[in-house]
Amino acid sequence: MRSSYLPLAALSLSTTAQAQEMPSAARLKADVEKLVSFGTRHSLSDANDSKRGIGAARRWFHSELDKTSKACGNCIQTSMIERVFTNERAPKGANIVDVLGIQPGADPNRVVIVMGHIDSRVTDVMNTTSDAPGANDDGSGTALVLEAARILSKEKFNATIVYAALSGEEQGLLGGRLLADTAKQRGWVVSAVLNNDIVGNTRRADGTVVADRVRVFSEGIEAAAPIETQLARRASGSEDDSPSRTLAKTVRSVAKTIPNGLDVLAVRRPDRFGRGGDHTPFLEAGYPAVRFSVGIEDFAAQHQDLRPGFGDTVDKMDFPYLAKVTAINVATLRRLATAPAAPETVTLAPAYTPGAPGESNFGRVVIGAKVSWKPVDGATGYRVYWKRADQYEWSNHVDVSGAQTTETTVKGVIVDDNFLGVAALGANGAESIVTFGGIPPRR
Repeated sequence: MRSSYLPLAALSLSTTAQAQEMPSAARLKADVEKLVSFGTRHSLSDANDSKRGIGAARRWFHSELDKTSKACGNCIQTSMIERVFTNERAPKGANIVDVLGIQPGADPNRVVIVMGHIDSRVTDVMNTTSDAPGANDDGSGTALVLEAARILSKEKFNATIVYAALSGEEQGLLGGRLLADTAKQRGWVVSAVLNNDIVGNTRRADGTVVADRVRVFSEGIEAAAPIETQLARRASGSEDDSPSRTLAKTVRSVAKTIPNGLDVLAVRRPDRFGRGGDHTPFLEAGYPAVRFSVGIEDFAAQHQDLRPGFGDTVDKMDFPYLAKVTAINVATLRRLATAPAAPETVTLAPAYTPGAPGESNFGRVVIGAKVSWKPVDGATGYRVYWKRADQYEWSNHVDVSGAQTTETTVKGVIVDDNFLGVAALGANGAESIVTFGGIPPRR
């Protein structure tokens, strides 16, 4: 029953992934250069100019998704969603437009989202006219989304993949709010949101280079959880196994299967210290979401007027590195879109030695952990994980067959000293993220 952390399903997927098309650094560079060519992509810049500004950039992104869709037999449905927002950074109101490419899976309602923001800015967030190249922030994330669509459009999946270029990030995470609200309105069951923001540089202004890792940020206690749920998570000890934190761990395990790839620094914080990104509205809406960002930031390139030594320009980027970050996104999307959904709830209870019907458990011997869960559509079995309560990663598992199986007893594993969780398995061996086992509801 004991095994290493990396499950057999992930091992088989890693073998398959090696035969898949890998992201192209040259294509990523060309896409970033094209985005920079629009001069500024400020969300309040001219939306109607054919060559400059946010509107021209959005139309170009839309056209690239259309080309990808045409190449796969119209497998991606492209559209734009929009809403007028008013705040201190858009005092006269701003029409915020997100560009979407939707690749329907066998289950059109279960969704995984990959996104970056297409807008850019200089030092003054209200400056709508000066050149704001936005090569890394966030031309890198926008190009990554296009490259992921080009690769994954050639495959079929159980879940639907949404490729998104968001506007209004620099004006207050408005495009993220628009898409999160759209997901709610359309009734999407969102399994994961991968937000890519500043993912294409490896050198800081002082010359320090970090080219071997990418940071992935995730929340612990859910921002959207009512106080009762927060207290239940505290009582069960699952602060490090919330849906978003589990998603980050999944990203890290997937990254380990990519040859010559990057290490994932899974930061136990929703975002960089004191800051936020477009995944924040998704967290506030209750969706599992993480942010990818570079291993080292170049603040001389972020939100800077163009001048000697400053500015977010293409020459400061590392495109082979960006290709590696893209590969992690692609592999994670592939795994999550291929697998069933994660179990909705998992509950735990001590397992005792047999007794007479109606006999109290008091005085009986605890022999293990009873794990129960709700069946998952499309699952053919389940993988029950456990780890010692002072460990961060799952260290052991046992597989349970049967689509309608809803419980098992793990003998020798005491719930006081161990954490347990359950992932759903598909017929192809693909595995969902793990749902942490908590305290059963009181009756």
